[in-house]
Amino acid sequence: MTASADTAQARDVGHIRVAFFDVDETLLTVKSMFRFLRFHLRARGLPDTAYEEAAQTLRRRSAAGVPRAQTNREYYRLYAGQSLTDVFAQGRAWFAEELERGVLHAPGVTQLQTHQDDGAHIVLVSGSFAPALQPAARLLGADQLICSTPEVSRGKYTGRLARPLIAEEKGRAVQRLLAELDVPAEQAAAYGDHASDLPMLAAAGLPGCVGDDPDLVAHVRDRDGILIPGMNG
Repeated sequence: MTASADTAQARDVGHIRVAFFDVDETLLTVKSMFRFLRFHLRARGLPDTAYEEAAQTLRRRSAAGVPRAQTNREYYRLYAGQSLTDVFAQGRAWFAEELERGVLHAPGVTQLQTHQDDGAHIVLVSGSFAPALQPAARLLGADQLICSTPEVSRGKYTGRLARPLIAEEKGRAVQRLLAELDVPAEQAAAYGDHASDLPMLAAAGLPGCVGDDPDLVAHVRDRDGILIPGMNG
């Protein structure tokens, strides 16, 4: 029998010891990879057309059916030759600007804080990378950040991706960390907004969907999980 999902407000999550959260459009109202890329290219003195061309190429390839893992790798090629120190500094400046615009997604952040209040270990899991994510992780008081890791050589990005973290990789990352912490899946929760987050949600006993992605909603309802309002309420 298919169970009905609860709203976040209706569910007691006190038994959850580890809570995993996707970031973009789960805790933030934006896609950090694209928003930060625009900021980064401007910081390099490039015109806005440079961003538009790069973003359109990635979106066009995605629409044509190119696997998300491949377009993810193509995204990180755009940082080839850039200083690690400079990109992290840009990440801090970018996030400060986004905060002024109201970048935090209140329903997702409220759920994170609920788990924090219950003493859960908070883990952010994202296909984005540390320069764009660390400021949010620190602001939200996350205990751990697991994200894509671009390759670095002599203090500069090579343009290659050392560790991707999307789709199935998210699920494996959740499983590995739970094993390291000796926490059973039944005492873990995972929240996301997109079908690519499904492996992560499937690895946790309590799944949560932010928004109305049909694949995630179906999974959450089937697992008696939690539904959280998305960008459109």
